[in-house]
Amino acid sequence: RGFMVQGGDFVNGDGTGTQSIYGTQFADENFDVKHDQPGLLSMANSGKDSNGCQFFITCGPTDWLDGKHVAFGRLLDDASMLVMRKLENVPAAAQKPTMDCVIDECGEL
Repeated sequence: RGFMVQGGDFVNGDGTGTQSIYGTQFADENFDVKHDQPGLLSMANSGKDSNGCQFFITCGPTDWLDGKHVAFGRLLDDASMLVMRKLENVPAAAQKPTMDCVIDECGEL
């Protein structure tokens, strides 16, 4: 809570998978967007130039991620922020949700 909600591991479903349209991993694009507010969409990685399929949404300012993770989008409205807050508050054990969290019937801009 208060940090992030993470998803996107369609390979292994456990936070270890990596895959992209560019191959297993791809390089960092830029670090122009700072992690200074809740609702930012950012790439999860395991170090420099190791982006794959995983992403996270910030639940608050996370400035220690600046220069390490590429932020590339944001939640656009209050309804989206409410979904993120609900995900953030799902009971967890060992930092893993105790139930499946699935977003479906969503669109893209």
